[in-house]
Amino acid sequence: MATLPASTQEMTPGADTSAADRIMRMFGRFIGAGYVFYVLVSIPAIVQTASITRPWWTPVALVLFFGPGLALAVVAFVGSIRAITMLAVACMVGYLVGLATWPLGWTGASFVESEPVWFSFFPALAALGAAITTTPARVFLYLAVVTVGAQTVNYTVREPVDRSPLVPDVVYGFGFGIIFVGAAVMAARTGRLLDRTRASSYAQAARSATLEARSVERRRFDGLIHDGVMSTLLAASRPDAGDAVARQARTTLAELDALRDDAGSADDFSGDDVLAHLRAAATAVDGSIPMTVHASDAAVTRYPAEAIRTVGAALAEAVRNSVRHAGEARREVEVTVAADEVHVVVRDDGIGFDTDSVPAHRLGVRVSIVDRMARLSGGSAELRSAPGAGTRVDLWWRR
Repeated sequence: MATLPASTQEMTPGADTSAADRIMRMFGRFIGAGYVFYVLVSIPAIVQTASITRPWWTPVALVLFFGPGLALAVVAFVGSIRAITMLAVACMVGYLVGLATWPLGWTGASFVESEPVWFSFFPALAALGAAITTTPARVFLYLAVVTVGAQTVNYTVREPVDRSPLVPDVVYGFGFGIIFVGAAVMAARTGRLLDRTRASSYAQAARSATLEARSVERRRFDGLIHDGVMSTLLAASRPDAGDAVARQARTTLAELDALRDDAGSADDFSGDDVLAHLRAAATAVDGSIPMTVHASDAAVTRYPAEAIRTVGAALAEAVRNSVRHAGEARREVEVTVAADEVHVVVRDDGIGFDTDSVPAHRLGVRVSIVDRMARLSGGSAELRSAPGAGTRVDLWWRR
């Protein structure tokens, strides 16, 4: 059996993020990088603007305009999605508040042949924070408000001979910003749509898995009816029926009782039942697959039937995936049954695969193994694989 390398990638429940979250993180990094850029290129304009403002205003404005964005530049790489969202909102609020403090900090002096005030360089950057946190209508309203405010400040701080028409400046600033803001709005919307579509696909696959399980139970019942009930009735109809028919009838009734008991969700499994169920789940897919068993204190322990059935279904799917995709490979199953835990390992030394390259529409691993175990109380699953290094699937149920 192949040994998996230490670099093997893992897939665990919750290890990935939604498309909307990935887009949120990507734009958080983009916005943060933009703030780092603008704080560097704005230094000359900041010094110039300080000459016409009160001493307290520039430090306060720097914190309001740049503080959340610079924090976002770090948090977008190492922080949670919730922290990124809060800082994106802080970027848009900080810009508005900073803009509102301008009348309080301005001394009334004017510029002559100067550059625009420094905070008028990046109103669209603040609007990107709104684009990934609120509705499109509010985003475009916010962009219009901050663009008008910044350009109005630019207009009022210049000498009349240096002023350019206000309306064209506002239109240009809004048009320039709407390109990037519109792209961010569409990206965020696409991410949410992709998440809804994926969730719908998972739900449909789960329903299909449930129907398949019912179909398996129905086929099992039909087989018992044909092989047990019908054969017993036919044997009983013969003139020479004797004790053999009675024994066959008792055996068939016992099998019907076992089938009924197995269908009841409130029943428990003994340790022997657990091993028998898991062995049947694996060999139903690959009759030749070897199984190694480690049992500790299992003989006197009862296990929830729902948990064991779920582990068995995930085990069967893991073996089925190996048979379908691993190529010519050796497969084995290892089962450990302890008083408080059931651990199943499915290994093969087949071709393996890159877990990050599995298409989103391939739901076998995600729905039938990982999500199935994640929905089970005490359940978890881990998949490890690498190209050329085989595949290993671990299934756990812990009391």
